[in-house]
Amino acid sequence: MKKTLKEVMREALEVQKAVGHFNISDSNQLNGIAMAAKELSVPVIIGVSEGECEFVGLTKMVAMVKAAAIEYGIDIFTNADHTHSIEGCKAAIDAGMDSVIFDGSKLSKEENIEKTREVVAYAAASGREVIVEGEVGYIGTSSKVLTEVPDDVLASVLPTPEDVMNFIRETGVSAVAPAVGNLHGMLKGRANPALNIELIKSMRDVVEVGMVLHGGSGLSDEDFKAAIRAGMNVVHINTEIRVAYRKGIEEALAENPDEVAPYRYLDRGRDAVKDIVKVRLSLFNNL
Repeated sequence: MKKTLKEVMREALEVQKAVGHFNISDSNQLNGIAMAAKELSVPVIIGVSEGECEFVGLTKMVAMVKAAAIEYGIDIFTNADHTHSIEGCKAAIDAGMDSVIFDGSKLSKEENIEKTREVVAYAAASGREVIVEGEVGYIGTSSKVLTEVPDDVLASVLPTPEDVMNFIRETGVSAVAPAVGNLHGMLKGRANPALNIELIKSMRDVVEVGMVLHGGSGLSDEDFKAAIRAGMNVVHINTEIRVAYRKGIEEALAENPDEVAPYRYLDRGRDAVKDIVKVRLSLFNNL
């Protein structure tokens, strides 16, 4: 019987592993991710941000992932990533998403709690087990290549374990994404700033729900390993996927600039995605 996402997340935490979460914009990226997960026999989460979701379509997203689960014979889940409205979260739940993230990181603490609580209540009334994740703290908004750490991220204050516990208690979320020195996007030519591992440990000491590390692209292997040992049991990767996909397609077209059959150059992008995902999944699963 297929495991639920909550079961998969709990099992990962128990053995100090993390479930890999990778964003997609089309079926080629989905296939690359699914191929890597199948080769390693590990579960995986497929995410779409609001922009990606608008491009792919909620219904198509859910249908594609269900088809991939059957085709590749793996546990593969869907997540509505960084949804900024209650209406968007409700639409994702209605479409059959396994998980939704209400991103209230730019709201006041009180408004973030209030709106996240409403999403949790809607998910509970859906008749399905839907993970609702909330955000505590601010790590930026853009999954792209950056030249510098954005000023608004530098100016933000990291939440305390008490902040995170209060948020969970007030909202009832089944997963939380705290700011722990992480950053959306990846810095050009250098690694992203190091994570505050001690803060992650102190949060995990008081948090029983899933803890999700956003902004994984650009982190060092050592930071990934330390964060997972400290208690992060889901890790998000997006920018690395985008960079690899584009590079693979560019290389294919450079080698054969007259090619017009999409499957003859898109496959290089798919394979590039598969390669980076396999590296990340191996790391997250201690393989």
